[in-house]
Amino acid sequence: MGAIISFFNIVLYQPLLNGLILIYTYLPGRDFGMAVIIFTLLIKLILHPSSLHAIRSQKAMARIQPKVKEIQKKYKDDKQAQARTTMELYKKEKISPFSGCLPLLLQLPILIALYQVFLKGLRPESLTASLYSFVPNPGEITPVLFGVLSLAQPNLLLALVAGALQFFHSKLSMGQQKTKKGEFSSMMQSQMLYFFPIFTVFIVWKLGSIIGLYWIVSTLFSIGEQYLVRAKTKKDSTEYPVEQQK
Repeated sequence: MGAIISFFNIVLYQPLLNGLILIYTYLPGRDFGMAVIIFTLLIKLILHPSSLHAIRSQKAMARIQPKVKEIQKKYKDDKQAQARTTMELYKKEKISPFSGCLPLLLQLPILIALYQVFLKGLRPESLTASLYSFVPNPGEITPVLFGVLSLAQPNLLLALVAGALQFFHSKLSMGQQKTKKGEFSSMMQSQMLYFFPIFTVFIVWKLGSIIGLYWIVSTLFSIGEQYLVRAKTKKDSTEYPVEQQK
């Protein structure tokens, strides 16, 4: 267990803490909220290729759902044939059914590490112990955004904004997945559409405003990625209508 914690600190916690402090130290005006925003955008840019791949895979999965349902109906009494034929369809369409999980698997440990950074890493004693030799120690950090909004305490407005953006992002993500009313998948989608935003509000409210600011910027970036893929797909279908129909 100690080896895992040590690995986590070396690979995630310390690099994230030092990266944030570097941005904060050299940022004109030393606005900690702006440092968090810039820091979040850098993390999202690093994860951007995997996120785009997952979004494209998600849309491709939605596109072939009618074929999947046909296979399920045709082989409803033969689960092995159903699974084999479905995997052959995925292979033919060059789709990985698990690729959509990759961004979540990448972001979850980062979010945990960020929580540790924001919770205890910004204390003067933690900075002294965790900063690299080339990273200057800023001393006492004042966690404010634009010199006005304190990020040291929970903020209901930030929590509500984070929840609203999460709802919009979830709705945008599920927009391509057409299901009939009454189906189990349709009911699950409807429940998750409202559960995630409520859960987001609760988490942001409990974990504090710094996490809330990170969540808001991160979700806005993800919404932008969704529109980017949608625009690219629309452009391709307009430029190559014959190929798309084959």
